[in-house]
Amino acid sequence: MSDTYNKHLANNIKSVLSEIGENPDREGLLKTPERVAKSMDFLTNGYKQNPAEILKSAMFSEDYSQMVLVKDIELYSLCEHHMLPFFGKAHIAYIPNGRIVGLSKIPKIVDVFARRLQVQERLTDQIKDCLQDVLNPKGVAVVIEAQHLCMQMRGVQKQHSSTTTSAFSGIFLKDEKTRSEFMNLIK
Repeated sequence: MSDTYNKHLANNIKSVLSEIGENPDREGLLKTPERVAKSMDFLTNGYKQNPAEILKSAMFSEDYSQMVLVKDIELYSLCEHHMLPFFGKAHIAYIPNGRIVGLSKIPKIVDVFARRLQVQERLTDQIKDCLQDVLNPKGVAVVIEAQHLCMQMRGVQKQHSSTTTSAFSGIFLKDEKTRSEFMNLIK
């Protein structure tokens, strides 16, 4: 983040503090605008990264043709409607079609898409589409389970609610047996 952007955002945060009735010049809040600006830079750094390039950096030819599953990938994102966090786990599988990807790249693309203002539904589709477009596998499956603070600490205030979204392509979409195997493995 540029220093100009950082200062501009920090000044806006200082104004927000004043608008909500706080004194931005009191000791505990003196550095808060700068901290929030740095925090927002980190929490939205997915806009500065290219997930396709991340995958392409570790693709390998391989004849393996069974399911590859990475599950329980922690994710943290910001709801685009309230800019409050949502967090949970992603479970991602693909069936190679002559190419595999380094396993660490799958959680990395989750982070790239999650570190943007998001809705869980779009996040799920973006991960699926990226893997499908770059790897051209026989199919991709993505399930995300998350808790949304916009539902838990404001609005309907349902502290124990969670949301599950899924997206499938290729064989996971067409073949019930393959999709069932994936769903059983992530339980």
